[in-house]
Amino acid sequence: MTVVELTEYAPAVSVPLPDAAGRALAAARILDTAAPDPYRSGHWTLRAGSKVGAVSVPVPGGEPVTVRITPKVPIARLFFLIGYSLDPRGWREGQVEVGDHRDLLPALAHAVERQVDRALRQGLLQGYRAIEDTALVVRGRIREAEQIRRRFGAALPVEIAYDEFTTDIAENRILRAAVERLLRLPGVPQDVRRRLLHQRVRLADVSPLVRGQDLPGWHATRLNARYQHALHLARVVLDGSSPEHTAGELRIDGFLFNMNKLFEDFVTVALREAFRGTDRTCRLQDPHHLDEAGEIRMKPDFVLYGREGTPQAVADAKYKAEKAGGYPDGDLYQMLAYCTALGLREGHLVYAKGNAPHAAHVVRHAGLVIHQHALDLDRRPADLLGEIRSLAWQMTPGATV
Repeated sequence: MTVVELTEYAPAVSVPLPDAAGRALAAARILDTAAPDPYRSGHWTLRAGSKVGAVSVPVPGGEPVTVRITPKVPIARLFFLIGYSLDPRGWREGQVEVGDHRDLLPALAHAVERQVDRALRQGLLQGYRAIEDTALVVRGRIREAEQIRRRFGAALPVEIAYDEFTTDIAENRILRAAVERLLRLPGVPQDVRRRLLHQRVRLADVSPLVRGQDLPGWHATRLNARYQHALHLARVVLDGSSPEHTAGELRIDGFLFNMNKLFEDFVTVALREAFRGTDRTCRLQDPHHLDEAGEIRMKPDFVLYGREGTPQAVADAKYKAEKAGGYPDGDLYQMLAYCTALGLREGHLVYAKGNAPHAAHVVRHAGLVIHQHALDLDRRPADLLGEIRSLAWQMTPGATV
């Protein structure tokens, strides 16, 4: 098996690659750059962007090619960002175990298996599930409309609906789907794979999810408290960031995190938590319009509202590599539009750590100030959250930077 190692936002590299695999990677659009090297025959120029993880590309008549994209942030810090974004009030430092794994997929598989094992130690959770069935005896209630439509007045069989107390509930079905998804992915270590197989046996009586359908809904309660951390990680495995790509006749299977989305989720959720308990309201991905006609739509990542419902601050999170000349000017223009539409005198752009911790730009003839902040993702979780709280204070009307 051929393995290609890349790092997010690192310079492009030229690697020997079968044309079929290169074309599949280019069609799947999982890399910023995937193009034939014009100077070296049989080589492709590859450059990773914000997506990290691992994918496997089958090569007809040859060995599969695995592409691994390593994040710049440590694996343990990455899982802190994930865990806090999904469950900020339930997060505890060290809650997600990644073992000794330094690659993303092995660490994820290990973490999910450990959380599933912890959830199932007291046995499978049971609950009530709504069942619709056809029977010869009445159980629960008769579905009268279905009885008339399907039976034309016949007394038997009867269309019924009832609640069954069972282990075949949404929580268990989600865990089974996550375990089976991980077992299909390339690069899961054998020891973790064996443990995942054991968890699948424990969940064998649970109905599998149908691929392509939405995940069943569940709500956090006192009864499923021991499942909640496992369910949050299972969501990471099963959501849209872990696609199975098809390019032509080749199938690309793997798991990818979009660091842009992860950073945005972390920043906005942490800001919302910083304002919890105040008289202000926070809205994430809040829809607005730039023009009076309401034709130019925009969605700032974070908008802070006062007690009267008036916008007081706006922020946008940007996970990207800073270039020698600074962050892209387009981000400043976007924030200028947000401030103009919301009637604000200041706006805040939040990046992962760059060359400077803070910069402020005063817009000519407008008096608007656009702040650029940079969070140090290498800091301890408690210190990183402290940075977010400091940023929240700076965003509060009347604060001085």
